[in-house]
Amino acid sequence: MKVHHLNCGSMRPAGGKLLDGEPGLLRRAELVAHCLLIETGDGLVLVDTGFGSQAVARPGEWLGRPFMAMVGARVEAAETAVAQIRALDLDPADVRHIVMTHLDVDHAGGLADFPNAVVHVRSEEHRAATSPANAAEKNRYRAAQFAHRPLWSTYDETGEPWFGFEAVRSLKGLPEEILLIPLTGHTRGHTGVAVDTGHGWLLHAGDAYFFHGQLDPVAPDCPPGLTAFQTIVQTLRGPRLENLARLHELARSHQDEVTVFSAHSPVELAALRR
Repeated sequence: MKVHHLNCGSMRPAGGKLLDGEPGLLRRAELVAHCLLIETGDGLVLVDTGFGSQAVARPGEWLGRPFMAMVGARVEAAETAVAQIRALDLDPADVRHIVMTHLDVDHAGGLADFPNAVVHVRSEEHRAATSPANAAEKNRYRAAQFAHRPLWSTYDETGEPWFGFEAVRSLKGLPEEILLIPLTGHTRGHTGVAVDTGHGWLLHAGDAYFFHGQLDPVAPDCPPGLTAFQTIVQTLRGPRLENLARLHELARSHQDEVTVFSAHSPVELAALRR
């Protein structure tokens, strides 16, 4: 399988050094929406979708003005998954499956661009996004992003082992090399997506962490602003911190076998593109 690393949504929040650790407080930091495009023998697979083309046409309605203001969203047509697939001389109609880490607005915004794709997601995440049980869930997700009635394929944990984590294997219609790795915390149904490339594993950890330094094997760190942000947007603190510690150990102990990366680090995205 061939894997492409895409940025499907740039964000420039105020805070500078407090968010990205680089010098300067008065500038804007940089965040990305790191998605994967996987070429398989039976079509294309996306992991997350970014902002989507509807965000270009109607950004406030699609992403929500509070979200856009908070993260400094920069909506560009060239960064949509559809545009980047075409730029690779591939056909967006060949995207037959989308595997979601979770359904927050910056991850699910492009679902409507692929209405015929099967969308793979954990059952609890699907429930929270489509049948919110409280105001927090209702405010977190954008109902407009699911109005086209995606072709959902939902999963509960099965407990099969993967480097010490539970894994959901045999996703319907997908190669055995693509797995769900439950990483509850940021949302109730949050998951990582593991891909066996044939040259080692990739683990897209979604929003289980935000800053590349959090998985440093010797001295893990995170700028204070980004630490606070992760706390503000978390659903379950205990499981989030537990999974973060497990990811750190995975990255430390299996760095020759597994490459772990998050959804929003421009440093990790640049490294993997190289």
